[in-house]
Amino acid sequence: MARYEDLPYRTCVGMMLINRAGLVFIGRRAGGIEHVDDTHVWQMPQGGVDPGEDTWEAAKRELYEETNVRSVEKIAEVPDWLIYDIPRTVAGRAWKGRYRGQRQKWFAIRFTGQDSEIDIIAPPGHKSEFTSWRWEPMLNLPDLIVPFKRPVYERVVKEFSQLAIAV
Repeated sequence: MARYEDLPYRTCVGMMLINRAGLVFIGRRAGGIEHVDDTHVWQMPQGGVDPGEDTWEAAKRELYEETNVRSVEKIAEVPDWLIYDIPRTVAGRAWKGRYRGQRQKWFAIRFTGQDSEIDIIAPPGHKSEFTSWRWEPMLNLPDLIVPFKRPVYERVVKEFSQLAIAV
């Protein structure tokens, strides 16, 4: 097995789905070895980018696969790739030991549909990522994510904070 320091980052997208009230979609993770307690199990949708796939197209695909949502408009994008490392204690088990963390491109996306469009239990062609969901004020997000992802969430909130308004 490769040394932790030599492992690559998994290329991913993250989606901050913002409703008309300026609140952000978060889902309670269905599970994962990286979860340390019952408080830090909430996250925004995220997922891998397929080889050759455009990041915005990947974001729309992943959002649909995880939430069934298609009624969206792209409103912003973090200009940089944001990176986090997973703890060494789980690196050998997460993603079959192939990655040390994720390299993410983040998008702010306006949800233009109705809440009834959201279906996390039976998303199309995908195993359910979440067991429940809710709309949350943007500023609360960093406190709800697993600690090793917190710096990424803090940066995303900083980048998109002006979007947390009702429209």
